[in-house]
Amino acid sequence: MFDDRHRTRISTFSPSQARGVASAASPTGRVYRTRAGSAWCGVCAAALLSVVLIVFIGQHTRSVQVNFLGMSGSLPLALALLVAAVGAAILITVVGAVRVAQLRRLSSQHR
Repeated sequence: MFDDRHRTRISTFSPSQARGVASAASPTGRVYRTRAGSAWCGVCAAALLSVVLIVFIGQHTRSVQVNFLGMSGSLPLALALLVAAVGAAILITVVGAVRVAQLRRLSSQHR
């Protein structure tokens, strides 16, 4: 007699669905990265960073005196550090964008 318990079904997809699944997977069976998946990972990382920043700001509410280019004022320590970090990130982004534009210009000249 033939035992049906050991048979496995290869696919329960229709042919059109199976083509979509086959195109999303590599020949090794791994699934390719997508923009949506990358965006989701970025959103998760940003949410985790936001929680860390909220805890940091909540723990550092003491006011400090800040002097910068002749201006002075008093503000919470966490806010001063956050402003400094955002300013550094903007500066790095501008420098990186200039470098990318420079490399693209050089690349297009060599073609």
